[in-house]
Amino acid sequence: MQTDRDADSAVRIVDYTPAHRLAFQRLNYAWIERYFTIEEPDRKALDDPETKILAPGGAILIALLGDEPVGTCALLRHDAATFELAKMCVDESAQGRGIGRRLGEAAIRRAHELGATELFLESNSTLVPALELYRRLGFVEVACEPTPYARCDVRMVLRRR
Repeated sequence: MQTDRDADSAVRIVDYTPAHRLAFQRLNYAWIERYFTIEEPDRKALDDPETKILAPGGAILIALLGDEPVGTCALLRHDAATFELAKMCVDESAQGRGIGRRLGEAAIRRAHELGATELFLESNSTLVPALELYRRLGFVEVACEPTPYARCDVRMVLRRR
């Protein structure tokens, strides 16, 4: 019988390669369409992640269960010390295995490696489990700032100590 610990050890977090492009799109389009509507900034990032996320100095992480991509998250560089945690999701079939937590922890480590002193995210108050995860990762809620996403009503920040 497989336990949560066994499932957790079967997950690997890897750097995005162009071979992951369709999985990055599929995973993100699925969760966004489940809860919200795809917006133009979503399309830009998901349809050309190499140009919109990676080229400006960001990163994309992929969670693999075996060889199957089941989760992802991106780090968008806003300036030398500020990154945005974005496009974080885990396929419904793989939820409950700690994959979101592992993606979040890996993203925080990578952001620090890239020089981040501040990591922020934008979310929605209806995504209660996600917000709880972000709090457990150390993010704190702050006042919202202007955003290109109509669905965002929550902003959270993690500052390097």
